[in-house]
Amino acid sequence: YCLELVPAPGFDGVRGRVELAHVPGPFTVAVTPDGRFRYRPVFHVAGLPSLGTPADRAGHVAWAMSPEMDRVVRLGTLANGRTELAEIDLEKFLVVVTAEPSLDVAEPRGRIVMRAQSPSTRLQPPDFLEFAIGNMVERDAIPATPGTPARPAPASAADAHAHHAPPAPASGSGGSWPHHPMHPAVQMLPAEMALVPGASPYLPVAADTAAVPAVRPRRLVRLADGDTLRLEAGLVRRSWKGRTYLMYAFDGQHPGPLLQVPQGAEVVVEFTNRLDQPTTVHWHGLRLENASDGVPGMTQDPVPPGGSFTYRLRFPDAGIYWYHPHVREDVQQDLGLYGNIRVQSPRPDHYGPADREEGLVLDDLLVGDDGLLPWGAESPTHALMGRFGNVFLVNGEPRWHATARRGEVVRMFLTNVSNTRTFNVSFGSGARIKVVGGDVGNLEREEWVESVVVAPAERWVVHVRFDEPGPRAMVNRVRGLDHVFGRFFQEEDTLGIVDVGTEPARPGPAAAFDQLRADTAAGAESDRYRPWFDRPADRELVLALETRDLPFVTRTLMQLDSIYFAPVEWSGTMPHMNWASTGAQVRWTLRDPRTGRENMAIDDWRFRVGDVVRLRLSNERASFHAMQHPIHLHGQRFLVLSVNGVAQENLAWKDTVLLPVGTTVELLVEMSNPGRWMLHCHIAEHLSADMMMQFEVLAP
Repeated sequence: YCLELVPAPGFDGVRGRVELAHVPGPFTVAVTPDGRFRYRPVFHVAGLPSLGTPADRAGHVAWAMSPEMDRVVRLGTLANGRTELAEIDLEKFLVVVTAEPSLDVAEPRGRIVMRAQSPSTRLQPPDFLEFAIGNMVERDAIPATPGTPARPAPASAADAHAHHAPPAPASGSGGSWPHHPMHPAVQMLPAEMALVPGASPYLPVAADTAAVPAVRPRRLVRLADGDTLRLEAGLVRRSWKGRTYLMYAFDGQHPGPLLQVPQGAEVVVEFTNRLDQPTTVHWHGLRLENASDGVPGMTQDPVPPGGSFTYRLRFPDAGIYWYHPHVREDVQQDLGLYGNIRVQSPRPDHYGPADREEGLVLDDLLVGDDGLLPWGAESPTHALMGRFGNVFLVNGEPRWHATARRGEVVRMFLTNVSNTRTFNVSFGSGARIKVVGGDVGNLEREEWVESVVVAPAERWVVHVRFDEPGPRAMVNRVRGLDHVFGRFFQEEDTLGIVDVGTEPARPGPAAAFDQLRADTAAGAESDRYRPWFDRPADRELVLALETRDLPFVTRTLMQLDSIYFAPVEWSGTMPHMNWASTGAQVRWTLRDPRTGRENMAIDDWRFRVGDVVRLRLSNERASFHAMQHPIHLHGQRFLVLSVNGVAQENLAWKDTVLLPVGTTVELLVEMSNPGRWMLHCHIAEHLSADMMMQFEVLAP
């Protein structure tokens, strides 16, 4: 984002702009613990007049302030040319440059020379006529009778889920749509409330619900080189608040079994499908043989109900990985088909000292008054923003609980398996956090953070030291955005509680925690690729959106909304419009600007094993509804070299990267595995709405 500095009357020769630059850190978006975005303002100014000699210290000072001017932040002194100043973490703000008789002033006193407004200040309640237009809708936007779809279903399964997988079966579909849960902090217009998806509702069904086994907690499965694991996907029964739900599970567990294997091992997985629909298993992040990647139509045929498939897995990299379906992830993964893999390094000090480990799988689930809100049978619902849940789960449970000793250092493996939600995890006062590693490997250097931003499919390894006794809440704290009234508001959801006792922990890990350790092995490995760091991009993708046949009220309100998009949409504050959008109306795109081809039509990305490819990804801000995208590359690993031109100075190997709105990232991809591989957005509804492509790595 750039702000144009407007000169005040009498300063016609002054010109400039403010670039809201990326704040370096382990994540591709910089936020405060409560979810406010942080920016590093870079001023580019010319024509500032001289106000005096250095002896009287006169000059220009830049300020940031809220529109109400109840908060004023001194950014620093300014001169002609390029100047980087102090961070801004205000949501709506003005930038003002003043001429001051003294450079030591703590608040603006002199004459205003230039001013600018942040893009977010354009968020204002629409005037009455624009607002009232939501009550005037096209006739086909309102169903004739309750439960009748407002739009026809897609003409075929291929239209519903092109290039990816069959739609959900009809056995659990039919009937009318229940009411979508409201967001408690926003209001919706009557025309929005009348919207329903143009698809049939789907929920799992069973002839005898009582005969379906009750879900079980996750268990640890240790595998050695050469072992065989038998894994089954099937129905389970679980209860929350006195209501019974039918869901899916691997081996009857939520999450699925935690697989623990040594680095370098190879194992066999004999998979059986006991679901009512086809499925596969994708082994997310593993650099494994292409035939076992689990992508329907590319590496295997979908496993039909009652069928089986043999996967052969190898684990070349230590780290935390996960497995999930690659058929209608918006349904199957959301219903509980996911599990972690912990690949252990032979180095005992791989992550540094800690007292113990916790594997935490973060998820959310959308529950209405009558139970689980159904999914679209022929086509995904929530295709615009993705399906945000209203029940938060950690390791499959609504409220995670753990105990710790005072001063104990807990190593936490965080995995986000939600359909669309990006988490901003923190522990409050009395618990300090440092990031140790990412998806596929360690950071070159450990790094202090106040919160951990975890996008869908991302993993982060953090050490948390609990210094103060008492309950410590693990929370997701973000800022919601009311698109209609143009306001930000606080959302805070407790994910779990750590009860910290008074008994002290052993001193070793607690003392080591104070030092930010450098991982020399990780640094040496990334150093091998530095000759490629300054080369131009070899390939480029632009991320955008196409829509068709959206209801009148949706088009109208979203056009008003397009004046500003937050870098990350933390919360589902447009629930009904989002719910009613299907994969038949929404197409998210990956476009190669070199050829103009999009998604699966991109058929000329061919590389050879051993190639090192610089890939530029740009998330187009000028979209109908721009949104963040977690982009995942199958079968390879990459380094994030830069974010919006700002170099990442602390590198780690990854397989998934979050692209906030308006952001460009540069990746360095090591092509190490031959085969045809997927690149796609890991928001499940965006993937089901075509946001995927393929690339080929040829044997040397």
